Amino acid sequence: MSNFEAIVPALAKALEKRGYVELTPVQNAVLELGQADALVSAQTGSGKTVAFGLALAPTLLDGAEHFSHAAAPLALAVAPTRELALQVTRELEWLYELTGATVASCVGGMDMRTERRALERGAHIVVGTPGRLRDHITRNSLDMSALKAVVLDEADEMLDLGFREDLEFILDAAPADRRTLMFSATVPRSIATLAKGYQRDAVRISASGEEKQHLDIEYRALSVAQADRENAIINVLRYYEAKNALVFCNTRAAVNHLTARFNNRNFSVVALSGELSQNERSHALQAMRDGRAKVCIATDVAARGIDLPNLELVIHADLPTNPETLLHRSGRTGRAGRKGVSALIVPNSARRRTERLLQSAGLAATWASPPSADDVIRRDDERILADPVFSEPMKDEERGFVEALLDQHGPEQVAAAFVRMCRSSHSAPEDLLDVAPFTPSGEKFARRDEAPSRRDDFGDSVWFSLSVGRRQNAEPRWLIPMLCRTGGISKREIGAIKMQQEETFVQIAADWAERFLAAIGPDRKLQGNIAVKRLDGTPDLSRAGYQEPRPDKKPHRGKRTFDQNTPKFEKRAPDDQRPAFEAKPWGGKPAKAKFEGGPAKHKKSKKRPG
Repeated sequence: MSNFEAIVPALAKALEKRGYVELTPVQNAVLELGQADALVSAQTGSGKTVAFGLALAPTLLDGAEHFSHAAAPLALAVAPTRELALQVTRELEWLYELTGATVASCVGGMDMRTERRALERGAHIVVGTPGRLRDHITRNSLDMSALKAVVLDEADEMLDLGFREDLEFILDAAPADRRTLMFSATVPRSIATLAKGYQRDAVRISASGEEKQHLDIEYRALSVAQADRENAIINVLRYYEAKNALVFCNTRAAVNHLTARFNNRNFSVVALSGELSQNERSHALQAMRDGRAKVCIATDVAARGIDLPNLELVIHADLPTNPETLLHRSGRTGRAGRKGVSALIVPNSARRRTERLLQSAGLAATWASPPSADDVIRRDDERILADPVFSEPMKDEERGFVEALLDQHGPEQVAAAFVRMCRSSHSAPEDLLDVAPFTPSGEKFARRDEAPSRRDDFGDSVWFSLSVGRRQNAEPRWLIPMLCRTGGISKREIGAIKMQQEETFVQIAADWAERFLAAIGPDRKLQGNIAVKRLDGTPDLSRAGYQEPRPDKKPHRGKRTFDQNTPKFEKRAPDDQRPAFEAKPWGGKPAKAKFEGGPAKHKKSKKRPG
């Protein structure tokens, strides 16, 4: 266990109690500040909240080990969103627990009267959002006279959200001799200008080793067909079975759509978007923290600053618009030494854009296909075999029933029932179209389970007729997933597909034919009322309704087809033996000039007749 000599003892004990072994680069850097102002740039997930908590302690405690009675606030922390402000409040509460500090929060969406009463009782540290803090200052419920320090967390984000006027109001209301600490992921000109106006000889800290904070995150770029985006997300969720997973969308409409879809698939899911009330958002996050929900679908703004301790998986359902957003989203996982996975769902049309996005963010991702249905089932089986329940000794009260169960059903039947129960508790994985992933160099990987180009050796099979063909724009790329989903088969059980004008013939392995028929039901219909009929033998491709493809192309308008028996050049007859004729222009009307024995000169028409 590392000791933290440079840290206030009460905070050092809190860190050890929390399980900290060593500090992050930004946390080490702020310990050398003393009483100076600071402008700190550090990425999401680098431990900024603990960092400014450590930086504030010497100023607030002033050599003491514990705080005296709470009166007017000593420190003010400003955050851009309600979720981040509440998260900062929780972090400071455990960090300052042994000092006896009182931490109060003032955020939009909460009862302002309750906040006012908390401020009247006294608080050493106040955390809030810009708008609500300004309201309390204006109404004289927040006393700024005793402030020793002000912290602006995610300062760049607050300016992007339009809080510059509120921030300037808050800083102008604070004592002039206070410390001002600004934490920002980036330092654009607007942040530099704000710092210059409200800080004194600020120390500029750029947390070294920022790239190391993402070593605990495994980045995966998953190539999918456009129509398979949602199915791929389902398989990724099922494959990892993370304690907590966060799915990012770019719009509220996408959040609502995926929430409804995943609820229908028996995922324990909650939504987080700007249209929800503060109470709804708080309940959603609490459901994630206490295990009642495992998947949170959110927009970028709604998810800013949230910290879920068991978040192991981040999925980008919609690609981030810029590298900063990618880093922010991914930084929700892989925190405090825990491992995490950040999976980008990449449609075919967005491959190059994703490659540029990763390059701009300085990230190296593994390009691959999303987990297949077989991959998910194999992973489920591995989890069953590794379940610690099998290592627990049998209890005396269980022994009698276990023996009765084995005597009545036998060990194999009991094991089969157990497997079925385990699998039925999860959503079934989706069968995905094969899409070849690619490396940034452009080399393509081999497709998973790629079928041979020829299916002559498919083996015993049964042919089926589907009542859809070329005339209905039928294509194997959407017929195959439909057959797999509705018929309960995989691509391996599908052989040749013969596409005709009005129907399609599909070859299915003989061992699976009866199961295929049972799965589609007695009405013999696939989705979209596509009728299915079993054939006896091989389909007759020459029967009525099937037109053999014409080998010759349709001749160009006005041209005659080439006849191989016609000489390429013919001997021209003498002029006096050639019949007289009337030249006709394009419109087919007789020409005014009649000529015999040779061509006559005509003025070119400026406008096409007819």
